[in-house]
Amino acid sequence: MKMVSASKLRKAQGAILNLRPYSNKLNEILQNLSGSSDSLDAMPLFQKRGEERVAIVVISSNRGLCGAFNTNIVKKVESMLKEEYAQQEAAGNVSLYCIGKKAKEQLAKHHTITWSNETLVDNSEFEEIAKLGEQLMADFMEKKIDCVKIVYNRFLNQATQELVQENFLPISNLNTEGEGRGLNHDYIFEPDQQSILTELIPKILKLQLYKTLLDSIASEHGARMTAMHKATDNATEILKDLRLKYNNARQSSITNELIEIVSGAEALNN
Repeated sequence: MKMVSASKLRKAQGAILNLRPYSNKLNEILQNLSGSSDSLDAMPLFQKRGEERVAIVVISSNRGLCGAFNTNIVKKVESMLKEEYAQQEAAGNVSLYCIGKKAKEQLAKHHTITWSNETLVDNSEFEEIAKLGEQLMADFMEKKIDCVKIVYNRFLNQATQELVQENFLPISNLNTEGEGRGLNHDYIFEPDQQSILTELIPKILKLQLYKTLLDSIASEHGARMTAMHKATDNATEILKDLRLKYNNARQSSITNELIEIVSGAEALNN
C-alpha cells in the first residue's frame, strides 16, 4: 500500500504543484484589478452579511488507512459546529457539502448532509468540481446562504499536511482596503474593468475550489504513505519481539526436556 500511494502521490503532487503558480498569478491579477476598483462592495460575491446561514464544504478521502487524515477533518468540522456555529446548527441553518466517503459517514451520524459526492476524489475533473462552485455562488447570490467555508488538508510535502479552514464566500482575501485601493496599475481595460471582474471572479473561485481538491488528494496519498511506512516499522518491531519470545520459550522447553532426561537417567543408575 505504501508503494501504491507513493506512485499515486507523484501524480497528485505534480498536479497541485503545476496548478499553484497559475492560481497564484490569477489571484495576483484579480488583486491588482480590484485594487483600483471602487465598486467591489456592490458586487454580489463581495457582500458581507451576518452569518445566519452557513455552508461548509468538507473534503476527505474515500478510503481509510491514512492515519489521522480523516479523523482530523471530522473533528475540525464538529468543533466548528459546536463553537463557531452552534446557534446556526441548532436552528438548522448549517449546510454540509461532503466530498469523500469517510467524512460523510462520520458526520451523517449526527448531522444532515445537504450534498455529497464520492467520485470527485478518484476522478478529479475540473468540470465536475466547477458545478459545485457554480451552485455555491448561485445560492450565495440568491441569499440562501450567507457564507461558505472549506475544510481540507493542504499539501506541504510528502510527510506533512496542514489542516485548513478557508473562507470561500464572500470574497475577502483580496487587497481592497487601505493602500490597495486607488493605485494606478498599468492596465488597459477592454471592454471595461467591471466587465472583466464580473467574468474573472467566478473562474477564479472555481479554480480555488479545484485547487483545494487537488491539495486534499495529494495530502491523502502522503498521509497514507507515511501511515503505511510507520505500520511496517511497527510490525517489524513486533516480529522481533515475538521472535525473541519464541526463542526464549523454545530454549526453556529444551532445557526442561534435558533436565528430565538427566534426572531419569540418574534415577535408573541409583
